[in-house]
Amino acid sequence: MPGCFKKTLFALASLVSFASFILIVVAMGTPKWMTGKILCKTGADLVNATDPELVKFIGEIYYGLFRGGKIRQCGLGGRRSKFTIFPHMVKKLNTGLHVMVIMFLCVAIFFSLVSFGFCILNAIKVPYRAIKGPAGVCLWNFLSGGFVVLAVTSFMAAVKLHHLTERIANFREIFQFVILEERFEDCFWLCVASATTHAVNLLLVAISGINFPKIKTKTEEANVTAEDIMY
Repeated sequence: MPGCFKKTLFALASLVSFASFILIVVAMGTPKWMTGKILCKTGADLVNATDPELVKFIGEIYYGLFRGGKIRQCGLGGRRSKFTIFPHMVKKLNTGLHVMVIMFLCVAIFFSLVSFGFCILNAIKVPYRAIKGPAGVCLWNFLSGGFVVLAVTSFMAAVKLHHLTERIANFREIFQFVILEERFEDCFWLCVASATTHAVNLLLVAISGINFPKIKTKTEEANVTAEDIMY
């Protein structure tokens, strides 16, 4: 049986692993990874809009991995619309990169649950095999955190290098929209937080492997006999 200190650490690590699982699931299901401001360039050019008048042509957009919405402002008031990434819009995006983000997060969810199970196992008993012990917990946390980092990096590449926001904003639009501003929202940062939780778990496992010196009490010293001293 593991000591009380190790039980506490692995119990805490199991909670952290489960928290990572929840963070990824919430992030994937929420349609606000990115938000931004979009300018209806075609409408502004038609009326030769100046700086004070451009406000009438600036709308908003938000989207996640599966769906989103936007407010189009082309001089006649805002028009709200919602859209889904699958199955039609994904054909206009970088399909491989977008699917990779989703796959990376799904794999990270799997390894988070595996890490959760192994932390529970180590909190209850000391496994005989090394892969089931702290080494295994480190492995699953490293893999889960690594796949989250890959997902976050791939999404950033899709936004910055492949102009994901601009492609979504101009999907099936007659007018041309230009991106004025874009920013990563809370759901994106939830994935970053998930990767951080796995780093915390690695730290907890490292602490659990430290053998702290035992403090001898006076009662133990009093029980030492002459025979013990001879040996």
